Amino acid sequence: MGGIFGLCSTGECVEDLYFGTDYHSHLGTRWGGMAVFNGRHYTRANHSIENSPFRTKFESALTEMKGSVGIGCISDSNPQPIVTNSRIGTVALVTVGRINNKGTLAGQLISESNACFSVMSNGDINDTELVASLIIRKDNIPDGIQYAQSKIEGSMTMLISADGGLYAARDKWGRLPLFIGKKDGGEGSDGGEGGYCASLESFAYINCGYKTCHELGPGEVVFATSDKMATVRPPREEMKMCTFLWMYYGFPTSDYEGVNVEETRYKCGQCLAKQDKAKGTGIEADYVAGIPDSGTPHAIGYANQSKTPFARPIIKYTPTWPRSFTPKDQSVRNLIARMKLVPIETLIQGKRLLFVEDSIVRGTQLRGLMDELKSLGAKELHGRIGCPPLLYDCKYLNFTRSSHENETITRKVIRRLEGTDSLGSRIFSQYADPASKQYRCMVEEIRRSLNFTTLEYLSLDSMLEAVGIDKRKLCTYCWNGDDATSLTLRAPYNEPNVAGLMHTI
Repeated sequence: MGGIFGLCSTGECVEDLYFGTDYHSHLGTRWGGMAVFNGRHYTRANHSIENSPFRTKFESALTEMKGSVGIGCISDSNPQPIVTNSRIGTVALVTVGRINNKGTLAGQLISESNACFSVMSNGDINDTELVASLIIRKDNIPDGIQYAQSKIEGSMTMLISADGGLYAARDKWGRLPLFIGKKDGGEGSDGGEGGYCASLESFAYINCGYKTCHELGPGEVVFATSDKMATVRPPREEMKMCTFLWMYYGFPTSDYEGVNVEETRYKCGQCLAKQDKAKGTGIEADYVAGIPDSGTPHAIGYANQSKTPFARPIIKYTPTWPRSFTPKDQSVRNLIARMKLVPIETLIQGKRLLFVEDSIVRGTQLRGLMDELKSLGAKELHGRIGCPPLLYDCKYLNFTRSSHENETITRKVIRRLEGTDSLGSRIFSQYADPASKQYRCMVEEIRRSLNFTTLEYLSLDSMLEAVGIDKRKLCTYCWNGDDATSLTLRAPYNEPNVAGLMHTI
């Protein structure tokens, strides 16, 4: 995915830009970039951060870049920022989101206005460059942003340095958050500079001395300078914010729509324990543990609710190992995952362990971990998952590098149960229903595949209860295919052949 950060300062902005951008590094690991405007021209730097962290690659920018307005990004899809000259001035731009009709839009721009696009090494064009080409078709930046948002199928949140200030625009359905922070002169570590910043994560500016003063609504556009901020395009009423941010991708210290990520994960764990008790699926465990890192708060919630001791039988070694999903090669991801999780044998041997994880995508790393724990003498290994099974590939945000949604463990299991690779999308609605035999068969197959003693997922209703805001404002597409913003037609449903597996449940 990615994260974006920008600011307008009464003095030099580079230090705050450097740290504010770096605080989005949990959202992406391929590209990092910064662009700073000094009143005359931009200084820009884009670097690969696949083999070293953002701070290492951009440390020289602290002395080499000068200016009072800047934007930065962490990206898994495109090198950013881009800076372009146009008939409405020089524009610097960073984006995060997904464009599903990229080819159509590029073709229209080429044929209608003789636009041209640079080609990246993978043969694709840069999303951010395409967005810039859409914006500059209009006579001003706010109109251009609205035009781009109306043409893009998917989602697009952006920051634009132009007109002597900073434009911040949240995507039209509010899939991702966007915040404005304010710092009064005399605060922070920079010796008294003040100003406004814009950030995807609400925590990213706290240590730089900023305090949240505004959370953008869906489709809202804000313009800020160092001394003032104003909404130039009002927000829409409808919102479909990504619920998975609270479950996994969001950083624990962030708040979205007034709801804290860490606290939500505690509540999911509590709901899992309550669900076990209500369904009679609870077990006597010696310890409750989380799969580091994002599974840990879910486990704390479960342990507190169930009165079962919390322990850490596996510890994540983070000083040198990158995030496990970074490499494209699955075998390399598995190797990294194995190497950075270190077991404590005395907390494993002969123990009944209940592990809580935030979600399961492919499951290959989790199976390897369960096999290792069994080899170290674990007596029982129970799995509890803090969200429902992931059945649909997100079509609004680039959350993973998976080339196809059939890589997920749920899709693989469903293909085995159905006995065919040719499945219409509607069939998955049955597997999303926890009351159906299809759902029970799917979970049982996943349990066997991952070598768990028992396996339970949190229900969709309980997860939404843990988030606590109006569920009509939340996107749940990846779990149930429910998409109120799309008119996608579904294929006819055919009853699956699961009778032969029912005896295992």
